[in-house]
Amino acid sequence: MRQEVFRLINAQLERRDLYLATTDNSPRHMSVVRSEFIAQESRLIVELSRSTVLLDALSRIADVKIVPSVSKDEEYLITKQERKGDTHGWHWGDYSFALIWIIETPALAKGGMLQCVPHTYWDKANARINEILCENPISTYGFESGDVYLLRTDTTLHRTVPLAEDATRIILNMTWSDEHTAGRGLVGNDRWWENADAEAARQTA
Repeated sequence: MRQEVFRLINAQLERRDLYLATTDNSPRHMSVVRSEFIAQESRLIVELSRSTVLLDALSRIADVKIVPSVSKDEEYLITKQERKGDTHGWHWGDYSFALIWIIETPALAKGGMLQCVPHTYWDKANARINEILCENPISTYGFESGDVYLLRTDTTLHRTVPLAEDATRIILNMTWSDEHTAGRGLVGNDRWWENADAEAARQTA
């Protein structure tokens, strides 16, 4: 998987530096490889993400049937953080689950850890992120290159700790819905990874 992700990064990588209105203007500082490019160019990732063996195993872990029913621009995402201050700021996901492949991550002293506040909900008109952070404990998780984790993204407020110095953090994100929320519609023009000029995105200088 590492070789496949690096191949895709070498083929298409787009920088994003912005604040997102639907998450109280939390920052996005990273480079991305977009979902539809990954779907077009990587048979490995597409077939793995639709594997019934994998989805059945993850469904048993999650105690709900996970289904590959998401918008084309959310099926996959590769992100690369490499500059001091790079972060995927506080946010939720539009869909239920993400499987995150840690392709490369720096030492803990350099940042890049995952922070989570579970059992929270996203109101795009009034995200209340600071209030949620004050009202709930924040869990922090460090990883090593090669780790993989499953995250309930639509009810877990989460972010990556900003890089304390120039360092490399690369992940592959596979996104799925579940049998109860598969028909849920998307709200807001905030799909910043697909379109840097999305209505809710404010570019940094």
